[in-house]
Amino acid sequence: MSTTKNSMCRMVDKTAALPAGLRSWVITRMFGRFVPFLGTAGLVFEEVGRERMVVSVKNRRKVQNHIQGLHAAAMALLAETATGFVVGMNVPDDKLMLLKSMKVSYFKRAQGDMRAVATLSPEQVGRMFSEDKGDVLVDVVVTDESGESPIACEMVWAWVPKKRKEA
Repeated sequence: MSTTKNSMCRMVDKTAALPAGLRSWVITRMFGRFVPFLGTAGLVFEEVGRERMVVSVKNRRKVQNHIQGLHAAAMALLAETATGFVVGMNVPDDKLMLLKSMKVSYFKRAQGDMRAVATLSPEQVGRMFSEDKGDVLVDVVVTDESGESPIACEMVWAWVPKKRKEA
């Protein structure tokens, strides 16, 4: 990819020499500084890239619902986090990213731990650099321990200039 790396991407690059397990732990802590709520939910960044982001959460008491499954809000947070951070790895430093819309459809009871895989195409990434402002529907697949997708999500992220132009 020939686009300039932003500050988040450069920060992640500094962890490249670390062993995989330690790298995941360090990145999870670094990203938790951007969004403190991530630490509360116990999300873990398993794979971090400019076109693919994998985030997981263990089914433990503090994120469970009344039937000991992952709470609906925790599932939505998992998808929102994976999509947001894959966009965050690409949005130029002079732009601000915002969640524009989020749709989550729940189909079945989730089983155990969950994982979200968010992806961007090279064309989507290119738009973030070539367009002053815009939005993108980020593909995300959320699966549980059975390998099934108990939810389907549509996450649209927007980017705008950080500084508003004077009229």
